[in-house]
This record gives sequence, structure tokens and C-alpha cells, in this order.
Amino acid sequence: MDGRGICPLLPLIATLLFLAAQVTGQADDNTNPRHSDPDSAQLVTRDIENFWRAYDQAGPNNACSAFQEEYFNKGSIGLRDFVQLRIDSACTLANWVARHPQYYGSIRSSTQRVASFTPEIRQSFRKLKELYPDAIFPNVYFVIGRMNSGGTTSYNGLLIGVEMYGRTPTMPTSELTDWQKQVLKPVDELPGIVAHELIHFQQKGPEPKTLLGKAIREGSADFIGSIISGKNINSLQKDYGDKHERELWSEFKQAMHGTDTSEWLSNGSDVKGRPADLGYYMGFRISEAYYTKSKDKKQAIRDILEIQDFDALLKASGYADNFLRAVGTGAK
Repeated sequence: MDGRGICPLLPLIATLLFLAAQVTGQADDNTNPRHSDPDSAQLVTRDIENFWRAYDQAGPNNACSAFQEEYFNKGSIGLRDFVQLRIDSACTLANWVARHPQYYGSIRSSTQRVASFTPEIRQSFRKLKELYPDAIFPNVYFVIGRMNSGGTTSYNGLLIGVEMYGRTPTMPTSELTDWQKQVLKPVDELPGIVAHELIHFQQKGPEPKTLLGKAIREGSADFIGSIISGKNINSLQKDYGDKHERELWSEFKQAMHGTDTSEWLSNGSDVKGRPADLGYYMGFRISEAYYTKSKDKKQAIRDILEIQDFDALLKASGYADNFLRAVGTGAK
């Protein structure tokens, strides 16, 4: 048989070998993606190293292939999930990085510190186990994306976009939007976002449809996350909210039973004159009020994580009662 009969089979064989290697790699990551022991979850940082290898090899004519071959193809199962959820494609990422050369050029040292936070992250996992014995601990994947997600979850684990934690005193800002300037955080806050996403991983009950439900779902992840990590990942919202709580509640209660969340959640590109995502603050304060009022703190954590009725939790929290007294009495 001449070469023309053999060559058409080579791409197919190469593809099959590649897929087999990918499956083997996934098995290494994902033998058991969920653990009852907080010390058994993997904290996976190798995608960061692969990103910088691709970054160093990328040039004007090969950026797409560099990110595909060195970052995506060698990625963890967590990175593959993150690509589907937040990145899209190697070319999309390569183009984004090329449009933000100063910022990405400034964050390498921050991303290389991620592994140093392992003890703090582990401690927050153990704290959750004490408070909520039914907790499940997924693997955590630290990846680098295109500045649209500090963290999310998939079946396979927690997915943390570490490029969102590159703020330093000398961080270049000329390429950044106003929203990015607000939400980018120092790498020291990574344990806080891991804790927040860990709480999302535990949450049960119906998927919220109303603003109230969605605000409590997000804000309670902030609240319980702050208990186990000692960090509040939305300090900007807290600072503003503490100063304007009465007026925020007045606005929120008028909208909370509707499905329009555009003034309260994921509104970073639209809000003017105050921080975005103030729904997180409202949900935090409602969850905090419920927890504070409860005599059995472990049961309160369980109630919040397994909430079935968001209106009932709001009522039981007594949060709205804080605003019944007239302005000027000292109440918020």
C-alpha cells in the first residue's frame, strides 16, 4: 500500500491517542471529586504553571495554538469546565490577554503565591465541617481566565479565576474598566472566595426565582464563608451598605418578590453612583440576622444552607423589624 493509503488514517489515530491521554488525565484529577474529609480535597494549581508556559510561548502569529496546546490541552478537568463556563476558546483567551498586556504582565508573581494559601483554605474547610457535619469538600482548581469570573462551581469542583486577584499598589489600570477597577482584589483574599464557592457547593433546596431568593443565596455564601474564613469578599458592598442600610432596605423590599435582579446582582457594567451587586449585602444581612437570633448556631447554618422558603427565613430573621422604628431613634 502506498503512502496515500496510510496518511488519511494518521490524523484519526493521533486524535484517538490524544483523547485517551485526556481521559487518563481526567481520571487522575477526578477519581473522587467530592470528599467528606476536608483534608482529602485536592487543591490543584498546575493550570497556573501551564498558563504561564503558554503565555511565554505566545507571539503575534501563534497565540491561539500556544494557549490551546500548552494550557487547554494539558489542563485539569477543572480548567476544562472553566473553559466551557467562562473562557470559550483558546483564541478568545489569547485575544483577551493581548488586549490587556500590562495587567496580565503584572500578575504573574501574585498567581505564583496561590499555593501558599493552602493552610488557610484547609482551615476554613475544617471549620465548615465543625459547623455543618454533612459538608462535602470538592477539589479546588485554580485557573487563569479572561477577567469575567473570580469563582464558580461545576460538578467536578470549585473553579477559581486567579487573574481576578492581581491587585497590588502598582497595578496598571489604563486597560481596565471601572467595574474591573472595583472588583479586582489582592491575592491575599483568595481564601475568602474559595470559602464563598465552597458554601455554594453545599446549598440545597429550590433554585431561587425571586430577587429575595437569589440575594439570600449569594449573601448567605458571603456570610457563612466569612465565618469559616474570616474574610468578607465583598467589603466594598459592606462599607457602602452599612452607611445606607435603611434606604437600601426600603428599595430592596419593594423589588424583592419580583424576578428582576438587574439593580442588585451582576450589574457591574450598569450601576452608577454606588457599588454593584448590593444584593449580596442584603442577603448577607438577612442571613446574619437569622444566625444571630438563633440559639442553636449549627442548626442556623443548616437552615440557611438547606433553605426551602426564603420568605420564611426573612420573617424568622427579624431583619425587617430593625426598620419599623422611626428615623431618629438610633435604629438603622
